[in-house]
Amino acid sequence: FVITSSLYLNVISTELIMPHFFFLNQRKFHVTAAILCILIGSTFLQIMTTEAAAYVHPNTIGRPGVPWGPDEYKLWRDTREKSRCYITGVVPRIRAVSEMKSKESDEALFEVIQYGTLPSPGDDSDFPLFAIRTKVWKDDLPSVLITGGVHGYETSGVEGALLFVCGGKAEYYSKYFNIVVAPCVSPWGYERIQRWTSKGTDPNRSFNPDGEIVEGRSFNPEPVTDESAALIKFLREDMQHVKEWTCHLDLHETTDTDETEFRPAKAARDGLVDQGKGEIPDGFYLVQDETSPEPDWFEAMIESVRKVTHIAPADADGNIIGEKVSQDGVISIPCNRILGLCAGVTNARYRATTEVYPDSPNATPEQCNLAQVACIEGSLNYIMASRV
Repeated sequence: FVITSSLYLNVISTELIMPHFFFLNQRKFHVTAAILCILIGSTFLQIMTTEAAAYVHPNTIGRPGVPWGPDEYKLWRDTREKSRCYITGVVPRIRAVSEMKSKESDEALFEVIQYGTLPSPGDDSDFPLFAIRTKVWKDDLPSVLITGGVHGYETSGVEGALLFVCGGKAEYYSKYFNIVVAPCVSPWGYERIQRWTSKGTDPNRSFNPDGEIVEGRSFNPEPVTDESAALIKFLREDMQHVKEWTCHLDLHETTDTDETEFRPAKAARDGLVDQGKGEIPDGFYLVQDETSPEPDWFEAMIESVRKVTHIAPADADGNIIGEKVSQDGVISIPCNRILGLCAGVTNARYRATTEVYPDSPNATPEQCNLAQVACIEGSLNYIMASRV
């Protein structure tokens, strides 16, 4: 009302100052001016509302105690701003891997496979999904899967996977392992620094959509996502010749925004009461599948990472993120496959989820990336030694 009135008064004053400028009679002029001002004012308010909506915190969307419907999901999605570009920032580096040559034979080490296309919910182009794979697959070697960017906002998951391949480590280990790396499983989340997919689903709970929901459990499966479906299809079809995976490492982070944004967002989305902010562990830790504990393997990874960055201590209750610590720097949770975690997508004996804390005052982004690589190294070195 204020905007429209102001515009109308400005037009009237213009009429008084420049009466010969207007060719309409007075009555038509006032009607036309009023309509024009209303339209301009309405447009201005829409622009202001759209800009303000970009800063909507997820826990203010919808009504307390009521699960989100289509309108709430759309508002949430439309107000997640793009902060970086997958197509220009990640894809060229993935494609460049196909040009990497062995230092010994000058032959290509890896091939880049586009295993799917992720549809964009807006006007942006769709996202091509890529995996990097050992070019000459040898059935007598153990097979390793490394996934990054399942939670797109967890930067070192993407960067760590790419650093392992592009930094030379993968070339060394390719002598002893068949290697598959999917460096950015969730590119929409990567661009918008979001935990969820564009449909408001946690991709790292979506690898077993038919799993049982257990009330009060901190980990529960969620509906299938385009991201998880594409990776599952790739593993079942393109990689069907792999009868047994030896190792799967899923690279993640635990960030301050887990508590300030994403946990409150989940409560709002599901119509639940927010239980309050939890404690974020300062340091690196691993998530262990209780059905395949492999304590010596986990110790080898922790000791390898310890050379790069600090390990998260348990809290006063002996927990990390509310889960009991099974050994130094390691928490144990129920079967990853049942929970819908990406780390449970294969039959690998050695499977784990890594967790780096990028917001620590004692760690740099470079250290976080190196910690992911160090964990991979510790894992593969242990498996190599065990096979001797």
